[in-house]
Parts: sequence; structure tokens; C-alpha cells
Amino acid sequence: MPRPHLPLTALRAFEASARHLSFTRAAIELHVTQAAVSHQVKLLEDQLSVTLFKRLPRGLRVTAEGEALLPVLTESFDRMADLLDRFNAGYVREILTLGAVGTFTVGWLLPRLTGLRERHPHIDLRLSTNNNRVDIASEGLDYAIRFGNGAWHDTHAVRLFDAPLSVLCPPQIAAGLRNPKDLFSQTLLRSYRLDEWSGWFEAAGLGSGPPLTRALMFDSSLAMMEAAVQGVGIALAPPLMFERLLSSGQIVQPFDIYVSRGSYWLTRLQSKSETPAMIQFRDWLMDNLPAVSVR
Repeated sequence: MPRPHLPLTALRAFEASARHLSFTRAAIELHVTQAAVSHQVKLLEDQLSVTLFKRLPRGLRVTAEGEALLPVLTESFDRMADLLDRFNAGYVREILTLGAVGTFTVGWLLPRLTGLRERHPHIDLRLSTNNNRVDIASEGLDYAIRFGNGAWHDTHAVRLFDAPLSVLCPPQIAAGLRNPKDLFSQTLLRSYRLDEWSGWFEAAGLGSGPPLTRALMFDSSLAMMEAAVQGVGIALAPPLMFERLLSSGQIVQPFDIYVSRGSYWLTRLQSKSETPAMIQFRDWLMDNLPAVSVR
């Protein structure tokens, strides 16, 4: 014989009472009377033919049958609440978790996020930044934007654009630079990649350049550029990612010489299927790539 449909009100009354171990506190949460909560719980017990609570002089004790029912109801109500919270202006918000290199985030993504929100207002973006070291699986990411050659184990990668490196420094330092060889006597700022400055000097026709005995190393291009702005030294960084500093005049590019050491890539686990929100985000990215991405 099929069981009659259980009323949602009675299930909610039981779940709240079991959490509070009190009909009175459950009634306050549900904005009803204590008698209404007690009545709904009794109705549920009658329909299930079980006792869900032991009524004590001071409060309630959940029975074994109640203990079996409670976690299922709690999870169900939480999931319904989460889904209902995602409804906004007639559509369901879709969560997209993205990890991105800090330089890309600040230099390219953040100035364009308004466009993403205007085009896809239902995408609820959860953004975390990193210094190019990321574990998509353990961090629970849908996508990760990384810098490199696109070869990451068990990862599907879509190339976005190159970000070639060039010399960047404040105007007062640039005023003393007549040719690339003048950099030999300067404090150079570098990342953990050892071949960047040597590659740039080779592109400038100066071999591998000077020993980097005076160089300062940073794990973030953002921190390195802040040091450059403050006059600590001369950075080798992608001008494309620091257009605001260049436009403001805080930083200048004294030489039109570049070296490329990789590209930015949109990556995801090969085992993960793309959700509608992921596809829409990817398409938005591809539609907004720089017109000229390689020099």
C-alpha cells in the first residue's frame, strides 16, 4: 500500500524541533505557535507510525527513528535553501569556481569583469588567486588560468594569449638608460624563472647578460612591479598585464625588446564535463582576447 504524501510543514516542524530539542524554540524559528509545531510533529508520527521524540519535562530527546530521519531532512532542506538562494531576477545563478594567476587577475580579468556580469548576470563567480601553483582537483575548481606551455597532467588546456616580457621601470630610472647594456649596472628584479633575464639579454644582442648577483627574486609579478614602482629596481614583466601603470606614467617601457616564456591558458580537469556556466565563461573569455596577442 503506497504511503500517503507527507506534509512539508510537518517535516519542517520535526527538523527544527530536533535541532533545537524544543518545540518552543522551533516555533520561534518557524514563526508559528508552540502548539502548531507540536501538532505537526504528532501528525508526522501518526502518518509514519513511529515515535520521533521522547517528551521530557525539560525539552525533547530524539528517538532512534528520529535520528535516522533527521540528517536526511537537514540535507534536503539545506539543498532546497541553497537552490532557492540562487534564484535572482527570474533566473538561477550558477556557481563558477575559478583559480587564476594573480598577475592575470589584476592586470586583465578584473578590469573586464563588469562585461562578464552584464553578459551573464546569472554566473556567480568564486575567484581565488595564486602564483601559478594550483591543484584544480584538491581546490575544487571548475577552471584554472595558468601561465606556461599548456602541458599539465590530466588537464585540458585552451590557449588564451601570450604575454611577452619586457623591461619596465619608473621614469626616473628610465631616464638613465640609453641602451640595454646600461642595465648591467642596475638592480634587476626577477621571478623564480631563471631564464627570463638571460633570454631578454639574448634578444637584445648581449648574450646571456650579466650575472644576476644583484637581482632580487619575487614569487609574484604583482609584488615585483610594486617594488619597481617604488624604485627598488628594474622589472622584467609583461606590459600587457600592467597597462594601467603604463597609462598613468608610473612605469615606462624604455626598450621595445621582448622575450616570450609562455602563454596564459584556461585549464580544467580532463575528467570534468563543462557546465553551462563554464561554457559561457569560456566563450566570453575567447570573445575578449587581445586583438594582437603575440609579438
